[in-house]
Amino acid sequence: MTSYRPARVGELIQAELAELLLKELKDPRLELTTVSHVEVSPDFHHARVYISRMGNAEEQENALAGFQRAAGFIRGRLGKRLKLRYVPKLEFVIDTGIAYGVRISSILNELVPQKQDDDPET
Repeated sequence: MTSYRPARVGELIQAELAELLLKELKDPRLELTTVSHVEVSPDFHHARVYISRMGNAEEQENALAGFQRAAGFIRGRLGKRLKLRYVPKLEFVIDTGIAYGVRISSILNELVPQKQDDDPET
């Protein structure tokens, strides 16, 4: 039988992390950062948090370091806000899915021949 509870808890964690990013986390490295997805293990002891940050690779690594430094604070806030028996240990990972999608889109745009506006017959 499939349990949907880890997915629901992941969504709750994602929503609370978004709220914390807006209101309580003041680290400048975390600006322009979004939480794209949270995967929670079936035993609820671990959660992998995928973050996305606009900018170059160095800025993304700085955002990851900022989240890792604030992991204890974040976990404590999650414990106060969420009514869970156990607050999962947070592992932060850079989400490369958005950058990959942009890259694929640009490759596809290069492959499709561009329509020229100079020719009145087309």
